[in-house]
Amino acid sequence: MKKIMCIVSCIFVCSAALVNSAKAFAQEGGWGYKNNRIAVSADGNEQPDMEYVGKYRTADPDDWGATPAALAMLAKLKKQSNLVHYSYNNFMPSPPHTTIRNYMQEGIDGSISRWGFNRDIFFDVGIHKQKAVTHLKNEIAKSTAADPLYFINMGPSEFLYQAVKLTVEQGQKDALSHVYVISHSNYNDNHLRRPEHKTIDDVLAFSNNKINFNRIKDQNDRNNPNKGWSSAGKVSKDWSVWEWMKDHKDPDVNWLWESMKKHKHNKPDISDAGMVFYLLTGDADGNPEKFKQFIGTSIQ
Repeated sequence: MKKIMCIVSCIFVCSAALVNSAKAFAQEGGWGYKNNRIAVSADGNEQPDMEYVGKYRTADPDDWGATPAALAMLAKLKKQSNLVHYSYNNFMPSPPHTTIRNYMQEGIDGSISRWGFNRDIFFDVGIHKQKAVTHLKNEIAKSTAADPLYFINMGPSEFLYQAVKLTVEQGQKDALSHVYVISHSNYNDNHLRRPEHKTIDDVLAFSNNKINFNRIKDQNDRNNPNKGWSSAGKVSKDWSVWEWMKDHKDPDVNWLWESMKKHKHNKPDISDAGMVFYLLTGDADGNPEKFKQFIGTSIQ
């Protein structure tokens, strides 16, 4: 009898520890985040932009894995309803995916089917450019001191600029004071697809510096696989720190591993997901081991 009671007690204590851990993650958001609305815009385009004269005719494939990872983080804390906008393939005006595999769409569809996100708030910018811009503008326009919007900048800033511009043109500029933009990447902030496109500095200036902006530390530390969200070092690619996902008992976590492995250069890199981890936990020093502890026994 004592043995049975001891086992029951152990199960109760362990379960309580997992619950308390989840609550701690949920209550300790970064930059004042307290269960507010979240918007995300990512690139990930694989259909070549043949009119672009620069080096990158396709996007960084990191978001093929980072998008499922970021959505898994939200699902883990049951914040599906907090996500009000997610645009992807946001290189503008890149063509829609017609002859090239749309890896971003696969990540979106898989996340929606697994974790119950609202499909209506996801937009493939290559297909629905203006609808996506207008949708983000509408979410920006709702923002107040009591209901701020946190925006995660996972792609070039031109998409955000167009939404901000539309907000101002429609006489809703006061809402911009309650928009909080998080970035970590010089590339995302300053990459221009066309000469007339805008950087994050242009976005802030156009808002008359009403928008709040926070560039957290770079979520890449490629040469140290135990720091940051990329272990794709210049010398070697260390997948070992992520193999816990491949061997996990939750098939949804196995799928995260499969999503990461789609990277066309075989780089273990989900660096943009680090911004969502920071927003939800307040920790800008995430890494594979912390992600493992965050996920625990299952995503849901």
